Amino acid sequence: MRPTDIQHVGEELAIKWDDGSESFIALEKLRRACPCADCKGEMDVMGNLYKSPDRPLSPSAFHLARIEAVGTYAVQPAWADGHATGIYSFDYLRRVAEAG
Repeated sequence: MRPTDIQHVGEELAIKWDDGSESFIALEKLRRACPCADCKGEMDVMGNLYKSPDRPLSPSAFHLARIEAVGTYAVQPAWADGHATGIYSFDYLRRVAEAG
């Protein structure tokens, strides 16, 4: 499944998918779901999770500065607090959208 259009609308990311469905993801939810190693951690070959300590996010952490395509498989949001290392595959983006 791939998006045909992605728009930043107010406090949400609006996504139209190639099956005709639409998703709306609150920017705070999108940021909290950031899949980067700093936010979610990294696993070693033994399955041990290494993660930075949780830190409070400032209000600017939930303001989307821009969003860019990564090849033909993902998007990479850049946030107003400078964080821009999370790459959201289209499959992951759809899972975030569908999560309650």
